[in-house]
Amino acid sequence: MALVALGVVYGDIGTSPLYVMKAIVNGNGGIESLSQQTVIGALSLIIWTVTLITTVKYVLIALNADNKGEGGIFALYSLVRKHYPQLVGLAIVGGAALLADGILTPAVTITTAVEGLRTVEPIATFFEGGQAHVAMVAIGIIAVLFGVQKAGTSAIGSVFGIVMSCWFAFLGIAGAIQLAGCPSVLAAVNPVHAIAFLFSSDNHAGFMVLGSVFLATTGAEALYSDMGHVGRANIYASWPLVKACLILCYLGQGAWLVSNIGDPQIAAIPDMNPFFQMLDPSVRPLSVGLATAAAIIASQALITGSFTLASEATRLDLMPHLHLKYPSQEKGQVYIPRINLMLAIGCIAVVLFFRSSSAMEAAYGLAITVTMLMTTALMGVYLWKHRGRRLLSAAFVATFASLETGFFLSSLSKFPHGGYVTVLIASLLAYVMVVWQRGTSIERSQADLLPLARYKAQIGRLSQDTRLPLVADNLVYISKPGRMGKVDRDVLYSILDNRPKRARAYWLVDIVVSDDPFERSYAVESFGTDYLFRVRLNLGYKCGQFVDEYLHQIMGDLMETGELPLQQRAYSVFRRPNPTGSVRFCFLRKYATPNRTISKLDRFVISSKYAIRHVCGTPMRWYDLQGSSVDIEYVPLFGPAHRAERLCRRRIDRNPKASCGA
Repeated sequence: MALVALGVVYGDIGTSPLYVMKAIVNGNGGIESLSQQTVIGALSLIIWTVTLITTVKYVLIALNADNKGEGGIFALYSLVRKHYPQLVGLAIVGGAALLADGILTPAVTITTAVEGLRTVEPIATFFEGGQAHVAMVAIGIIAVLFGVQKAGTSAIGSVFGIVMSCWFAFLGIAGAIQLAGCPSVLAAVNPVHAIAFLFSSDNHAGFMVLGSVFLATTGAEALYSDMGHVGRANIYASWPLVKACLILCYLGQGAWLVSNIGDPQIAAIPDMNPFFQMLDPSVRPLSVGLATAAAIIASQALITGSFTLASEATRLDLMPHLHLKYPSQEKGQVYIPRINLMLAIGCIAVVLFFRSSSAMEAAYGLAITVTMLMTTALMGVYLWKHRGRRLLSAAFVATFASLETGFFLSSLSKFPHGGYVTVLIASLLAYVMVVWQRGTSIERSQADLLPLARYKAQIGRLSQDTRLPLVADNLVYISKPGRMGKVDRDVLYSILDNRPKRARAYWLVDIVVSDDPFERSYAVESFGTDYLFRVRLNLGYKCGQFVDEYLHQIMGDLMETGELPLQQRAYSVFRRPNPTGSVRFCFLRKYATPNRTISKLDRFVISSKYAIRHVCGTPMRWYDLQGSSVDIEYVPLFGPAHRAERLCRRRIDRNPKASCGA
């Protein structure tokens, strides 16, 4: 699993050497404008940013804040929401920003690596046609990457781990070779150089240089989100080696820059990248190949993190029910087809819109600074409330909020240069979460759980009332897990009030996904009847939710024990008809009637929530009921209602002026 960790969680942060020094050099006017102190100061900023943000905040502190092994900002919020549910806004903003960054990261890293092919002969001739060829190759790689996600990270993580092991070894060796020729850059380990560089006249970018430096640690949040995929212990075991290789590579690039300051040939190279230029020409084909592979793997870190974030958001009622798949034996490794499709379309659209990595880098990093700030706030609350470490909590928030606010303010300069794209994406995702959370809150405020025992006599009479048509032999409602003796009022309203539905048996089913991957069990409460059944299906996370098939088995079991009267289909195309009668599923949707005392804004929220749910899929897909008989029924949103003014009756006579009081 340590090998899988290399392949899954370090891809993003592991490709930072491809563009961090390049962005810093370009921001300071190119290599001709650099001095030795400029290079050492920039290196010092990188080293201490990676140390403080990635190592201290995330590896040493954040990884200890897990929710049953899962990490990420939503897992962190779930740990504090019992005491501070109002902090949901922080989780929504941070989660939306991280998901938006998950769209941009694959595009920028893969495009950067593909552009490196222009330095390799004879492949370079293919790209003479312009940036369109680069975009075409990048889109092809992105399409393949998202296409293999259904295989799961266990299948591809081991392969990725081997590639990333080679990549980090290459980074360390390449950097060490250059460092040996110019060891003076080791002075960058002293943080004094970082502070001095920020306020130095040699720093032509000024405070805005932090926006480029921050790119060295953007993968830290993805590392935390991916904890459930690889485990905390594997990250602890592998991070020291990964960090050492990264720092060596940055120092090597700095050593090469110091050795080539003032070289007119180097200054004349268009779009000069210190990473590729510091390598011997004979090694560049290998470096470009490894860089392309590493860029693909960097995208994997954000993709798997996005799956984890979406599944956590669903559990927290911040996103609609999504069809989850578990392609491996590990519950933390989840695949969500809808999210995969959304990310794929978004990444391809970003490549088509920006076309070059330089344009994408201008937008990169803004969203992730927002996520890190939200994580800092939630982590401070967690340390204060759960760990009781108030001094540590105060020090943590003061330190990292100050650092990340600086990075955020610096990154704001990226907004007009492309940062607005990630802001728009994050805003759209945040809108979906706010609508879903508020809509669910409105519904729950009007919800009421009623005891089934109180209504079983009515339901019994209804099942025997031959004046009403038989809807089905078995009428099934699927509800959220709760107490076996109670059910949502909406279900009883649907059965008894909204067109009373006669059936021979009524089934109220809830589904619990258990931690045992292959558990298949059920429990039944019949309330002393042979027509009303409360069923709890316990299904392992690896098991398909084949509700129709499982219910037929349960019905068969209950008929064998005599708890359910024998049923028989009178007509069937098969020689041996199904021993159970007809089955009909009923799913309920809410609507707000005009006389309900809810605001126009809440009405809009409810309408928006159901529009989102329509886009995200139907219960037939969630529960594999495409071939079953299914009804979607609308029930009113219960709550206080406006009392309509009483009507008065008018007489029909020849006097049209008759008053109501007559």
